[in-house]
Parts: sequence; C-alpha cells; structure tokens
Amino acid sequence: MRFRIDLKIFILLVLFYFTKQIHIYASLMIFAMIHEMGHLLAGLLLGMKPEKIEIKPFGFSISFQLTTKDYNIKVKKANLLEIKKMIVALAGPITNLIIIIIALNMPGNLWQTLIVIYTNILLILFNILPIYPLDGGRILKGILHICLGRKKAIQYSSTISFITTIVLTLIASIAIFYLENIAIFFAIIYLWILVIRQDKTAQMKKRIYEMAEKVSDTRQ
Repeated sequence: MRFRIDLKIFILLVLFYFTKQIHIYASLMIFAMIHEMGHLLAGLLLGMKPEKIEIKPFGFSISFQLTTKDYNIKVKKANLLEIKKMIVALAGPITNLIIIIIALNMPGNLWQTLIVIYTNILLILFNILPIYPLDGGRILKGILHICLGRKKAIQYSSTISFITTIVLTLIASIAIFYLENIAIFFAIIYLWILVIRQDKTAQMKKRIYEMAEKVSDTRQ
C-alpha cells in the first residue's frame, strides 16, 4: 500500500496559524482521519484491498484496488462493485455521526464537546455534498450507474458536481464577506480543484466510450 502527502497542506498550516484558526484546522484533520478509518474498515469488511492513502489539504483519502472479478453485470445495469463503493462512501459520514452520538452521551468539558460536535457536523455536511469524488458524489454516481449505466453516470455526476460547486461558491462568497473566515475560501478553492480534475477525467472517459462505440458500429 502506497502513502502520499500533498505538500499544499503545509501552506494551509502556515495560513491557519497566522489567522489564529489552527485549532479548528487541527480538529478537522483529526476527525477527518477517523472518518477515513470508517471507509477503510468498511472496505476491509467487504473484502476490498487498500491501495493508497493520501493526506490532502482538507482531509485524508483511501483508495482501494479494483479487480475484474468484482464486476457483476447481473445487478441491473451496474455491478456489485458499485454497491460496495456506495457502502464504503457512506461509512465515512456514519463514522462522524457515531462520534457525535458518543460525544453527546459522554460527560466532559462542554466547550470540548461542542468542538467535537461542530467539527463532525462540518465533515458530514462537506462530505455528503453531491460533488464527485466526495462521499455524496460517489453515492450519487453509484445510484446513477445502477439506474442509467456507467456512461450516463459519469456525464450526469460531472454536471451535478459543477452546478453544486457554482451554487456553493455564491453562498460562500456571502459567508466570507460577513464571517471573514479564511477556511471557507480555501474549502471552495479545494472543491473547484476536485471538480475540474474530475471533469477532465470524465471528458477523457467520454471520448473513450465514443471511440468504442464507433469501433462497434464499424464491426457491425
């Protein structure tokens, strides 16, 4: 299993330190790691093998190895692998929800409890956004894959990701103006990087499908 650190994380550490928000960033990263452990546990229970762990500016990411034996076209128009991916994606937000429930039922410092609850709510809300490759985007893409097929799932999830990010950017612009919170600004930048990268991948896959269809038509 490979391990990778995105060097942009150190830039954010410096920025959050000088804006006196380092404690918020540290809390987010700690619970983001626990969030990712939820993904890892779900994947292992489903028989999936971890391939790579990445530390990113706004959390951690675990990817799993994919093998052809995982595919099963008998599950409607999709496969068992898509169902596994959806379960793994859902495991992260569920982990944060469990942490919130535990925090509410454990005696302790009220301020620390509120920080734990606040941080995990942020992680849940951020990750359930219908933006691929966030958890919400992965679940949406899996549902579209099962209902409409792989090609349309890639196209529609990419479009929905763009629309959602545009709406969030407009809302975030107002929030940044009134709250003067630098974390919101960097979160939006991070989302745009994810969306643009994913769109490039989607466009490449679209061209591959079109070429495959042309070859198929020629053979017929």
